[in-house]
Amino acid sequence: MSSSSYSETISYLFSRLPMFTRVGESAYKANLDNTLQFCQHLGNPQQQFKSIHIGGTNGKGSTSHMLAAILQTAGYKTGLYTSPHLRDFRERIRINGEMISEKEVVAFVQENKTEIERIQPSFFEATVAMAFQHFAQKQVDIAVIEVGLGGRLDSTNIITPELSVITNIGYDHMHILGNTLPEIAGEKAGIIKPGIPVVIGQKQEEVADVFINKARETNSEIIFASDKWDLKADLNEAKNGKRDFLHVHIAGQGAFNFNALKLDLSGIYQLKNLATVLSAVKELKKNGFVILDEHIQTALQQVKSLTGLMGRWQTLSLSPLVIADTGHNEDGIREVLKNIAAQPHQNLHMVIGMVKDKDISKVLQLLPKTGTYYFCQPDIPRAKPLNELEEEAKRYGLSGSAYPSVKEALEAAKKQAATDDLIFVGGSTFVVAEVI
Repeated sequence: MSSSSYSETISYLFSRLPMFTRVGESAYKANLDNTLQFCQHLGNPQQQFKSIHIGGTNGKGSTSHMLAAILQTAGYKTGLYTSPHLRDFRERIRINGEMISEKEVVAFVQENKTEIERIQPSFFEATVAMAFQHFAQKQVDIAVIEVGLGGRLDSTNIITPELSVITNIGYDHMHILGNTLPEIAGEKAGIIKPGIPVVIGQKQEEVADVFINKARETNSEIIFASDKWDLKADLNEAKNGKRDFLHVHIAGQGAFNFNALKLDLSGIYQLKNLATVLSAVKELKKNGFVILDEHIQTALQQVKSLTGLMGRWQTLSLSPLVIADTGHNEDGIREVLKNIAAQPHQNLHMVIGMVKDKDISKVLQLLPKTGTYYFCQPDIPRAKPLNELEEEAKRYGLSGSAYPSVKEALEAAKKQAATDDLIFVGGSTFVVAEVI
């Protein structure tokens, strides 16, 4: 197989099937019909392996990768399905960190082309079916499945997992999921299945009842991870101005015999995700999974190399320090700003681009007015036009210049920054994808 047939296959998927990340809401199918139909045609692969289902507004990607790293370190053949991808479509479908091969992607599309033309699934629906078939064929012991958007009507929601996990609830995709936190929580709670335990990462007063009531309805045990763990980060462990590891001190439930962990995902916001992960591991152990303390300790020090995770408070270069992070909604940006505050630096340079189908006013209000801004437009149809972003940002007192591409914006920031300054790249996953 030539790599040209792989790139043709990917172009076919991108062009033929509506893709939410590129075009937005028109690609979102508000039911599970296509996925069920397609998976039935494939022999219902989703019923042929054990799974963990992970939803939430922020942190579901990091949580999925941490859990996958722990399970594969414990000796389980572990599938991992996540979205969106940053550089290569195949990042979405991995087993023990290894991406699905180009050959397998081509074969899947060729074998199922007639069905794809008939059902006309969205890009995401086709990808979910491809992942489920891959995990079934390779006979994984368990697969960690990240929800794409929402929960109740997300294509991934045709699995019956061992455990459901919901990280937190924040404002994102309101035009699809609802305008209040309880409405959004109601959609996310749609992954809670009859009799299957659910771990909720953060106990948030406005929405806790939504989950408690849903768990009562489905007769599912519910665990709020934030009630169970008291985690603190030691931020004095930074070397040469950057943190390679997050050093975490643990007080809380004695399910494990360690009181400290090193995590190679060094963003401070990972403390919330780590609590979720520890509670999830505790539940999996109750279910008969053999996961030792040293598996957890070893895995968390190398999540990135074990799973291929990128774009989470990721250092791209030193002097000046360039850091990228995919946090893009109000809560995500709040966490990013806490990290920026904890990172010693002189001046702040912000390379920022966004998408046009979200209300960005809340995010712009949060951004520091003392920073120098380099506004840019990621190379996707859904990108917010540069002039609109710049105008809106200026209304909130953010000053800077506009650049036609992410690359040019970053180059300009590097030229202007002194060695002890900090350059942050983000605002959208697609901006980060172009610099990594």
